Amino acid sequence: MTVRREGNTGDKTIAPPRELDEKHRTRPVRMMRWFIIVGVLLALLVGGLVGFNAFRAHMIAQFFANNKPPAVTISAVEAKSEVLPNLQRAVGSLAAVHQVNVTSDVSGRITDILFTAGSRVTKGTPLVQLFDKPEQGDLANYKAQATVARLALDRAKQLAARQVGAQVTVDTTQAAFDQASAGIAKTEAIISQKLVRAPFDGVLGVRQVEVGQFLTAGTQVVSLTDLSTLFANFTVTEKESGRLSVGQTVRVSVDAYPGKKFEGRITTIEPQIATETRNIRVQATIANPDNILKPGMFADVIVVLPEKPPVITVAETAVEYTLYGDSVYLIKEKKEDDGKTSLTVERTFVRTGDRIDGRAVIEKGLQPGDKVAAVGQLKLQSGAAVEISKDPLPQIPENPPLN
Repeated sequence: MTVRREGNTGDKTIAPPRELDEKHRTRPVRMMRWFIIVGVLLALLVGGLVGFNAFRAHMIAQFFANNKPPAVTISAVEAKSEVLPNLQRAVGSLAAVHQVNVTSDVSGRITDILFTAGSRVTKGTPLVQLFDKPEQGDLANYKAQATVARLALDRAKQLAARQVGAQVTVDTTQAAFDQASAGIAKTEAIISQKLVRAPFDGVLGVRQVEVGQFLTAGTQVVSLTDLSTLFANFTVTEKESGRLSVGQTVRVSVDAYPGKKFEGRITTIEPQIATETRNIRVQATIANPDNILKPGMFADVIVVLPEKPPVITVAETAVEYTLYGDSVYLIKEKKEDDGKTSLTVERTFVRTGDRIDGRAVIEKGLQPGDKVAAVGQLKLQSGAAVEISKDPLPQIPENPPLN
């Protein structure tokens, strides 16, 4: 850089000082040096952070690799191939084969009650006596008339045999005797109606009358039920009716006796299907020797059908039922690096079928001999290490078949 100065003496060029020129030359070098230093420091900082993160990830992975969670203790069951009973479930009610409300055929005042409520009676046992004194008097009158008519008839026949009496006398006395005999029969029938008897063997219910009460014809005296044999009435759908036939075994259970089953056989199948419900009525006969079943009880009915081919089953507790599908935890053996064998589980989706007596039918997803977790699935996930408990499985509640 030069400075030009004008004057009388002419143009004259003045040179810049040397120190200023050196400052201008050293400034870019210093800036470049600072940039290099800052860049190196930034590179060291970034490299340190990256290295630290990599080191931390490596240490975390090594920590988890060397500190595996303890094995979960579970109970295991084995998938089996077995023939399950082919059952058809239905609901119904029990009804007595013989049950009636005992009534009187005629009206009258009760003079005597001859039974005890709740007692067992046989056919013909007197139960209630109605006032029958007038009828007893009429019976005595007709018997006397019959005696006189019988004697007159005998004499008329003897005279007619000797040909000293008219035949018309014989006919007249015969008619009188027959009339008296008819009166006796009618009166005895009325008297028998005034004595109410048990129409069959059975157990009496609660007494509905009292001594001195005027009993009108048709009024209930007491109920009488034969408990030796009962009907189990139930309905099945039109589709299911094709699998039923007379003579098939039926097992009935009631709420009053949980766990107890009563066996019978189908005796009647309604020949027509109800148009309103498309159901068909079925009736089975069940022996009740202990008289513990009562008419009107709600009945859970199971019909035993012909056997089906073998199927794969597991304990029902081994299956997890979710909206995403049914699954089990399949137990697999895994060899570690040190040569030891460990057990792990893997969630396996399956297709289930019927459930019978605490066992679930597996239509797809398992093979016979596969072991699955039956208790403790809530603590499991795929790949988890497990140990099989030696404790017995808890009691599995019995479930009816789902058809």
